Order: sequence, then C-alpha cells, then structure tokens
Amino acid sequence: MSPTSPLLPTDLLGDWTLRRTVDDRLAGVTGTVTGSTTLTLTTPDEVRWDESGTMTFDGRVVPVSRTLVVRRGPDDHWTVHFADGRVFHDWVWGTTVEHACAPDDYTGVLDGDAERWTVRWRARGPAKDHRLDSVLQRRSTTAD
Repeated sequence: MSPTSPLLPTDLLGDWTLRRTVDDRLAGVTGTVTGSTTLTLTTPDEVRWDESGTMTFDGRVVPVSRTLVVRRGPDDHWTVHFADGRVFHDWVWGTTVEHACAPDDYTGVLDGDAERWTVRWRARGPAKDHRLDSVLQRRSTTAD
C-alpha cells in the first residue's frame, strides 16, 4: 500500500479514527484499542501526536492515551520521540524501523496514504511476543 512518495508527518495533520489490534502471542490473548489520534503542527519542525481511546483486553476495558512528538532535525530528517523527549524511532515511510528497549526489540512500519495509514509493530523479548496493528482513517471534515 505504499504511496508514490513517502509521507511526512506534516502530510498527516488532522484528526484520525484509531483502530488497533493487540495480539499477545505468548498469552494467546487478542485485544483492541478504539479511539482517536490527532496530529497537530506545534512549530514548523514539530508535530504533536496525541492518541486516546479505550482498550479491551483479556476481559478488561480501560482508558488509554499517549503523546508522541515528531521532530525535524537540521538535516531535514524526522524522528519520533516519546513525550519525555527520548527517541522512539526514525520517521521512515514504508520501510522497517527499529526501537531497542532492552531486553525487548521492536520493529515497525508506517505505511499508507493521506486518507488511511497503518502503524504495525512487532515486539519480541524474553517474556514478550506482541503484534500491534493500528489503522488510522482520516475523519471527515464535513458536517453530518
């Protein structure tokens, strides 16, 4: 589903419907997250990525949220950061990215187009084997 050219975080500004499946392969449990994601330009070189929703997992229903920040460096390269400033991963469209979080390893891919995109992660470690598949669909800007 790769577009003709890679998308930048600034191409995805706006409000999105979030649907995520969480597959814990070790426990044999699958759950879902439903909610919303908003990407907001905070400076010409920074995009705030806010997610909020509800996770249904292993018989529990809990609210979830997170904030990421995507920053453009002096070399025009974008990097995703956690809210506390730690680097999460490079912003690379349609190509595998990695995040080492000892003792676990994460590999992911961002892909899609300006109306529908996906974020897919595989997390593996001594006590972990998860797959997280997120689908983001642009919310309509027209009144219903």
